[in-house]
Amino acid sequence: MEFTLLNQDEVAINLSDFRGKKVIVFFYPKAYTPGCTKQNCELSESFDKLLNAGYVLIGISPDKCEKLAKFKAEYGLNQILLSDEFKEVAKLFGAWGIKKNYGKEYEGLIRSCFILDENGEIIKEYKNHKATGFATRLNKDLLGE
Repeated sequence: MEFTLLNQDEVAINLSDFRGKKVIVFFYPKAYTPGCTKQNCELSESFDKLLNAGYVLIGISPDKCEKLAKFKAEYGLNQILLSDEFKEVAKLFGAWGIKKNYGKEYEGLIRSCFILDENGEIIKEYKNHKATGFATRLNKDLLGE
C-alpha cells in the first residue's frame, strides 16, 4: 500500500516515509463537525502514549489543506492531518463507499481506521466505528489500557 497526500501545511507526505514504524491511519468525514472534532481531539490526547509505543498517527479527510491547518491549530491537534480532496486514498483503503443514514443510501466517507505494521501492511482495521470513544478502544487494543 502506498500513497502521497498533502498535509495541513501543503507538504507532500508519503506513506513510505514511515517504513519501519507502525502507523495508524484513520479516515474521518469532515473537520469541524461534532463527531470528527471529538474523535480528533480524543486521538490527539492519546498521541504521546501512541508515539511512545512506536506508532505514527495520521488522520485523513476530504478537507482542503487550509481548513486542516486551521482545524489542527484551533484544537491543538498533534497528529498529522492529510487532505484527500479527491477521495483517492479513501477508495484505496475501502473507506469510501455506500453509507446509510435514516434509511437513505448515499456515497460517502466511511469512518475507518487501519493499523499498519512496519512494512506498511494492514494488520487490523476498524470500519464504520463511532467517533466518540474510539481513542479509548484503540488504546485498549493497541496499548492494553
